[in-house]
Amino acid sequence: MKPAGVHAYFARIAPDLEHAEARLAERGSSLGRPLHLRSVTGSTNDDAKAGARQGATHGTTWVAEQQTSGRGRRGRPWVSPPGEGLLFSTLLHVACPTSHLPRIALLAGLAVRDAVACAAPGARPRIKWPNDVVVDGRKLAGVLVEASTTAQPAGALQAVIVGIGINVHTRDFPEDIAGRATSVALIAPDRPADRASLLVDTLERLDADLAPVLARGLGLVRARLQAADDLLGREVKSEAGAEGTACGIDDDGCLLVRTGKGTPARWSSGEVMLAKV
Repeated sequence: MKPAGVHAYFARIAPDLEHAEARLAERGSSLGRPLHLRSVTGSTNDDAKAGARQGATHGTTWVAEQQTSGRGRRGRPWVSPPGEGLLFSTLLHVACPTSHLPRIALLAGLAVRDAVACAAPGARPRIKWPNDVVVDGRKLAGVLVEASTTAQPAGALQAVIVGIGINVHTRDFPEDIAGRATSVALIAPDRPADRASLLVDTLERLDADLAPVLARGLGLVRARLQAADDLLGREVKSEAGAEGTACGIDDDGCLLVRTGKGTPARWSSGEVMLAKV
């Protein structure tokens, strides 16, 4: 018998995830309940958007073994072989302006980083601004935060969807990304990964940080962000060609980049790459 609240829409749901909701309830997390498990879906973020329109409650979460239209930032496809990753989206009903979405993305990344550190104690997962978790420069997880808005009043924030994809069991990546991707299995080969623990740990940590940071800014987690910041002190370059030294993340989630002797510039969005590799 499946735990109450778990809805399996297809038959091929791996058993490692079936008790995740009960574990979240034991920890008192408001996120991850109810938990919808699907073997195949187009996109868990799209599932969450549909759920928001249908009145789904704060914390409702969709998990899929496989996505046929999974995406990252800017619509890039997120590739994950069936059953090898942890793919989920959580619906948040939070009172905040859309300008606070970068805070949520960084909090989600920090939650994933902490969960992966527990799953792979010998590794050093880090946050690559604005929405990736990397290990030794290789991408292990990505975060996609999207706003669900209403028609009336125009553009009013209805809900926030936090989509997360973590490479868990994958050991062989497609040739075009093999040199820049990694997984929990690769960074902790002697420690079998538990997807339910990753899910529970991530949601519990995000739940604990969410309300205070939305109210008061990322300064509340500044020390943790700085310790995990993969770009800190490194030479970076923007899509527009601007270069400088990354010197931290401010309370609103902007990347601070020193391009001269004056006040650091605030980069609020866009792709960032290392200027010197």
